[in-house]
Amino acid sequence: MEKTIAVIRGDGIGPEIVGEALAILDVIAEKYGHKFTYKEAPMGGNAIDRFGVPLPDESLQTCLAADSVLLGAVGGPKWDSQPSENRPERGLLKLRGGMKLYTNLRPARVFPELAAACPLRPDIAAKGIDFVVVRELIGGVYFGEHKTFDENGEKKAVDVMSYTEHEIRRVARVAFEMARKRRKRVTSVDKANVLDTSRLWRKTVTELAEEYPDVELLHMYVDNAAMQMVRDPSQFDVIVTENLFGDILSDEASQITGSIGMNPSSSMGDGTRGLYEPIHGSAPDIAGQDKANPIATILSVAMMLRNSFGLSAEADDIENAVDAVLKAGYRCGDIARRGEAVIGCKEMGRRIREAL
Repeated sequence: MEKTIAVIRGDGIGPEIVGEALAILDVIAEKYGHKFTYKEAPMGGNAIDRFGVPLPDESLQTCLAADSVLLGAVGGPKWDSQPSENRPERGLLKLRGGMKLYTNLRPARVFPELAAACPLRPDIAAKGIDFVVVRELIGGVYFGEHKTFDENGEKKAVDVMSYTEHEIRRVARVAFEMARKRRKRVTSVDKANVLDTSRLWRKTVTELAEEYPDVELLHMYVDNAAMQMVRDPSQFDVIVTENLFGDILSDEASQITGSIGMNPSSSMGDGTRGLYEPIHGSAPDIAGQDKANPIATILSVAMMLRNSFGLSAEADDIENAVDAVLKAGYRCGDIARRGEAVIGCKEMGRRIREAL
């Protein structure tokens, strides 16, 4: 198989973790006889420094022409003074919109070897944490109108949240299809007791559920969902929700699994091309110090192989290699317990390559 991958190395620790993930891909290519071609696509703060904008048009075109995209992380305090429309994160929103990536998938699973890193009580963690957050990605308040203006002698700010039926239906369908391959339970999260968008969300998801009689549908208010996620995460299989709620809940989910440095994600549209990235940020405070955990990025590559390229055996191979390295006791700083030896980003990448 020959595939072209657009590479956004990003800011902070982005170049370090992406470098290790690409090295894993090189091992997979050699082992299975594939050919992966990498095309650089600058985005984020580094693109602002070089081109004046967070996502140059050329970078967007590179991503649109590729079979999939691998992203490190963007942003950092260096660019906090940029106007809101030119911050590094705006490049990510433009990329999602340009690629029409309306679904974000974030699995939350506790590795048995890292059970002690879970911040929940042992009896809660022992019940199991293995669910997926399906988040709508290019609608809602993040993509609505934003404005600040003077009214009655003071500043007033307005952010518009809106959804259409088809936007809700298409992301909900992803959740139902995924649930069919898992434990056949979908929890739809909204705030239907307050928001009109949530009332439309609940109505549309309920109607779609009629097409999936084999899948159980539950509705839950977002505040209750946040509570239930720490009270008993084992009750969840597939969570589907809108953009803002999904952003918050998926970060909470990453923390109850032990470390944000372990969680991959994929963003998909109607086709097979996707955007794959760790869910953590650019961590500029440890950039260039060989302290970053590359596992979330490496697992994102596994998701790419499985979801976009249909290479399930190769994806399993990577995930099994990560399991083997963790079982052998190797830890980066974010997942190490007190007294455990800590290895760096490069060493973790090398260990996983050896396991492959």
